[in-house]
Amino acid sequence: VEFVGPQVGEELAHDGLTALAFVVVGIMIYLAFRFEWKFAVAAIIANLHDVIIILGFFAFFQWEFSLTVLAAVLAVLGYSVNESVVVFDRVRETFRDRRYGKLESPEVMNHAITSTISRTVITHGSTQLMVLSMLLFGGPTLHYFAVALTIGILFGIYSSVFVAAAVAMWLGVKREDLIKPVTVKDETDGAVV
Repeated sequence: VEFVGPQVGEELAHDGLTALAFVVVGIMIYLAFRFEWKFAVAAIIANLHDVIIILGFFAFFQWEFSLTVLAAVLAVLGYSVNESVVVFDRVRETFRDRRYGKLESPEVMNHAITSTISRTVITHGSTQLMVLSMLLFGGPTLHYFAVALTIGILFGIYSSVFVAAAVAMWLGVKREDLIKPVTVKDETDGAVV
């Protein structure tokens, strides 16, 4: 047991929130370069959804929020963005695949989610088994860390599939956002098509 004075506690809280802000900005920049701004915004909203849910549980049940829990929140952010990247990567592949050229954006998003759902269940299930072992056998030091991770993993699945995809659709993601039209000069009459 250790006692942290108000000045040190305030500094730790400030540093933790600063770290959280840097993580969110870094994830947004990464996704904007990797995909397109609509995907970046959708993933950030989904990730913030996870953070708000975790903080909501801790506030509602009056659980202790410590630096260990903050570390779990940061881990959930990384974990959740990975799931969003997997889904959005499949969206991009489907848009670029000529076999799916006639699919509209909602159908492409549905195909991406459906084709990654088994991977999602296996990944989250195996991670949740490890977190449950920390929750059951980790003692009081790891208890709230494991609780935050459990909440984050469960709602991370939900947000990656239902929140991120829905926000991307709401922002109007379409094939042209990811595949730029190619201009080709027609050799017969010199027209550009």
